Amino acid sequence: MKEEKNHSRGLWAQMSYGMAEFFNGGAFVIIGSFFSAFLIKAMGMPPALAGTVPLVGHFWDAITDPVMGNITDRTSREMGPKRFYMLIGTIATALSFMAIWIPFASSAAAMTVFYIVMYCLFSTGSTILMVPYNGLLADMVDDYAVRSKFSNMRMIWSTLGSMVCGVVPTFLIGDPTDASLYFRCCVVFGICFLVTGLVTVAGTWEKQHPPVRSRLIDSFDHAGSVFKSRSFRLFIGIYLSGQCATDFVTGMAVYYVDDVLNGYGNHYFTYLMAAIIVSQLVGMIIWGPVMARTSKRATILIGAPIRIASTLLLIPFSYQGVSIIFVLLLACGIGIGNAATLTSIFAIMADMPDVDELLTGVRRPGVVSGMSTFARKISSGLSSWLTGVLLAAVGYSSKVAKAGGRQSLYTQHGIALIFILMPVILCILLFIFAMKFPMTEKEYNVIKRDIARRRGEDIPAATEEERRICERVCGISYNRLFDPANEWIGRHNK
Repeated sequence: MKEEKNHSRGLWAQMSYGMAEFFNGGAFVIIGSFFSAFLIKAMGMPPALAGTVPLVGHFWDAITDPVMGNITDRTSREMGPKRFYMLIGTIATALSFMAIWIPFASSAAAMTVFYIVMYCLFSTGSTILMVPYNGLLADMVDDYAVRSKFSNMRMIWSTLGSMVCGVVPTFLIGDPTDASLYFRCCVVFGICFLVTGLVTVAGTWEKQHPPVRSRLIDSFDHAGSVFKSRSFRLFIGIYLSGQCATDFVTGMAVYYVDDVLNGYGNHYFTYLMAAIIVSQLVGMIIWGPVMARTSKRATILIGAPIRIASTLLLIPFSYQGVSIIFVLLLACGIGIGNAATLTSIFAIMADMPDVDELLTGVRRPGVVSGMSTFARKISSGLSSWLTGVLLAAVGYSSKVAKAGGRQSLYTQHGIALIFILMPVILCILLFIFAMKFPMTEKEYNVIKRDIARRRGEDIPAATEEERRICERVCGISYNRLFDPANEWIGRHNK
C-alpha cells in the first residue's frame, strides 16, 4: 500500500496510464477497417483466404498469451515486471504493425503464407505489450472508484485512438486498391504507437509482489484455471460479445459504405467513422460519472439496448442514394452505446485479478490479463474471419472489387444484413452476460476484505451475507476459497 500512496493518482497519472491504449484502440480499428480491404481490394486475395490470415494469427495467440501471462508473474524487475515487458512490447509492436502492410504481390497461396507470418509477428509483439498492460492497473490502484477513473481515462485514449485511426486513414488511403498507400499510412501510425506506449511506461508504477514460482510448461494449466472463477467466465462473455460487436461495425463499415451506399468516393466512410468515434468520445465523458455513481455493469445494461436500437434502425436507410444524414444520426447512437459498454468492460477487467486471488490464494494479474488479452484477440480474429466467410457467402467478388466495379444487388443486400444483424445478435448476448454478472462496488469491497482477512490482517470473521457474496462472485463454496489447489497446479506454489 505504501507504494500506491507515494504516487499521484491525479489527471496526469491517469493520462499517462491510458496512453498505451491508443495502440489497442487504434491499431485494431485500422486492422478491422482496412486489413481485409488491403488483402482483398489491393492485393487481390480471395475473401475466405483473407479472413483466414488474422484468424491463424490469433490461434497463435492461444500459445503466446498464456505463456506471456505466466512469464510476467514469474519475473522480478526493479522497474516492475509489467512495465519492463511493456517497454519491449511497445518497440516490437510498432515495428511488426508496419510489417503486416508490406505489399507482397504473388500467388494467393504465397500471399496467404506471407501475411500469416507477418500477422503472427505482430500478434506476438502485441502480446508482449498488452498482457502486462491489462494487468497493470490491478497493481497500481486498489480503490474501486479510483480504478474506475483510471479505466475511464484508458477508454478515452482508446476512443482517441479509434478516432484518429478510424478517420485519418480514410484521407491517406484515397484509393482502396493502391497497396502502397496502406503501407505509408501505417508507418506513420506505427511511430505514434511507439511514442504513446513509451509515455505509459515512463509515467506509471506498480506494486512489487513476490514472483510466482511456476514452470513455463504450466502456463496453459495456469491459464485454464482462471476460468474456475464464475465472475471471470461471465466477464469473458461480456468482453467477447462487446468487442466482437464493435469489430463487426468497423470491419464491415468500408463494405457497407462502398458497396451498399456507394459513397466511398464522397467521403461517406470518413463521415460514418467520425460520427461513431466522436459520439463515442462524448459518451466516455458522460458514462464515466454514471458508472462511478451506479456500477460497472449498469452502463452495459443501458448502453447495449442503445446500440441494438440504433443499429436496427439502419435497415430502412441501407441503399444507394439515401441521405447520409439519417445514417450519421444513427451512427451517433451506436457510438454513444459503444461508449457505455466499452467503459465498463475495461473497468471490470481491473477487478478480475482480485477475484482470482480470493479463489486461489495466489496473486496472478499476469495470467488473468493474459487470458483477457487472448479473448480480445480472439474477438478480433473471429470477427475478421467471419467477415471474410460471410462476404464469400453473399457472393462478394474480389475481382469485381479490384476492378472498381459494383457488386451484385444480392451481394449489396447481404452486406447490409451482415453489417446490421451481427452486431445486434452480439449485443443481445452482451446484455444477457451483464445481467448475470455478480459484482458491484459492494461485492468488490467484500472480496478485498476477505483477501486481507485470509492474509492474517485483524479483520472480523465474515458474516453470513459476506460468505454468500464470495460464493456468488467466485462460483464455489466459501470453505474452498484461497486454496492453491484451485489453481490446478498449486503444488508448484507451496
